[in-house]
Amino acid sequence: MSAATIDQVTEQSVASRCRVQMWLGDYLIADTIAEPAYAARHEAAMRALFGDLRITNHPVGSDQ
Repeated sequence: MSAATIDQVTEQSVASRCRVQMWLGDYLIADTIAEPAYAARHEAAMRALFGDLRITNHPVGSDQ
C-alpha cells in the first residue's frame, strides 16, 4: 500500500468517527472517539449515569 493510499484510508476512517466528551465545568474528564453508532450509545449511557454533567458528541475534526 502506498503512503497516499494509507493517508486516504486514515482520513476516511477519522472522518467517519465521532468524539464524545464529558465535562465537569471547564474540565474535560472523559474523551472517547468511536464509530457514530457506538458514540451515540456511549453518549446515551453517559447522560443516564452523569445527568448533571455536560456531554458533547460531534464528528471528529469539527470545530465544536
